[in-house]
Amino acid sequence: MKYVYFIGIGGIGMSAIARYWKFKGYQVAGYDRTPSELTARLESEGIPVHYEDCPDMLPPDKENTLVIYTPAVPESLGELRKAKEEGYLLVKRSRALGEITRGQHCLAVAGTHGKTTTSTMLAHIITRHGGGCSAFLGGISRNYGTNMLLSDSSTVVAEADEFDRSFHQLHPEIAVITSVDPDHLDIYGDYGHVVEAFKVFASQVSGTLIAKKGTPLGPEDTPARFYTYHYTDTGADFYAASQHADELGRIHYDLHYPGGVIRDFYAGTPGWINAENGLAAAAAAISFGVEPENVREAISTFEGVKRRMEVHYNVPGTVFIDDYAHHPAELGSTISALREIYPGRRITGIFQPHLYTRTRDFADEFAKVLSTLDKLILLDIYPAREEPIPGVSSQMILDKVTAAEKVLVKKEELLDYLSREPLDVLVSFGAGDIDRLVEPIAQMLKDRQ
Repeated sequence: MKYVYFIGIGGIGMSAIARYWKFKGYQVAGYDRTPSELTARLESEGIPVHYEDCPDMLPPDKENTLVIYTPAVPESLGELRKAKEEGYLLVKRSRALGEITRGQHCLAVAGTHGKTTTSTMLAHIITRHGGGCSAFLGGISRNYGTNMLLSDSSTVVAEADEFDRSFHQLHPEIAVITSVDPDHLDIYGDYGHVVEAFKVFASQVSGTLIAKKGTPLGPEDTPARFYTYHYTDTGADFYAASQHADELGRIHYDLHYPGGVIRDFYAGTPGWINAENGLAAAAAAISFGVEPENVREAISTFEGVKRRMEVHYNVPGTVFIDDYAHHPAELGSTISALREIYPGRRITGIFQPHLYTRTRDFADEFAKVLSTLDKLILLDIYPAREEPIPGVSSQMILDKVTAAEKVLVKKEELLDYLSREPLDVLVSFGAGDIDRLVEPIAQMLKDRQ
């Protein structure tokens, strides 16, 4: 094999794999629908990217070409059809990641939420004190400015994605499961099948599995050593005690683990969510053999992940934060963490629902958690891979929200609307293209200061 061609190269997971194959000396190129910060980064690193569906762009030497695609691209795409019809070696992103990790020390983090931050924390610990690793992350690490860490080490840290059962391609030595909530019901049908998929993943872990206490998983579901972790439950194998916040909102605590206690443990980023994710990452790192005090040092230098409670503007009286949350459980966790960090302040949330099916399946849950905001600014649904579903819209959520103030705003009208609003703590949520509005919002706030 000489060429690796990506269909949907601009995705967060796909771009990481593209960088890996480039690092290994292969000729890498690909297609994506729209230019982005990620595709610009790939092009700057010598990976050609084009934005028109052009089947002729596939390398003609199909005997020496691997084509990797994401299930987010439609079956009707000409490049994907050509790869199938002309017999290219064609694999999904999940299988490609599975093949990369096979035969290496794989540390994987799964969960319906929390996995990106936890896996990025774990990769940071292993990079500093665990002999280094390659890492495939679902977000941009602020410590390293990338979603892909490259190393000659035989250790790989991977975010294990449950979408489309992708994580079944991984057979990790050590794994963390942060949460098992109903999600991707367009794929799974019901929550029972979500649980079943996580149990299959658990059965493929060979060394140590660490699951958040309360998830529907137990030692009977895995051949690995089974541990639990929890931020407040002292009955877990790894747990936090004596929690308290410092002036930067970072949560300090004593981390209890089966071998002892790490005193004054804290992540370098604020909020109880980061404290809990740090506990999970520490549990995996300690299980991997990193000295507890080295784990403590590393996690204290963790700078966070882009679009995970990322502060873009902060002056007395006004804060603007952007967050990737797109599931009710994620929204609830982030809002409660913000209440803890900014007690007594007025929180305005901008939310862009992601997918018609998720909106349909969780409209009540979205409305309940968004009602905990002081004001909700709701945008239209970002469809991603889906066609519209009759009767499903953002209005479904808005009608059920009980917050004192709520409004539905067109995305193209948002900046003008915000410019006239009194803003204290402003937070944007969503997994669609709301990220394109983050810098313009931050600039608007600076301009009106």
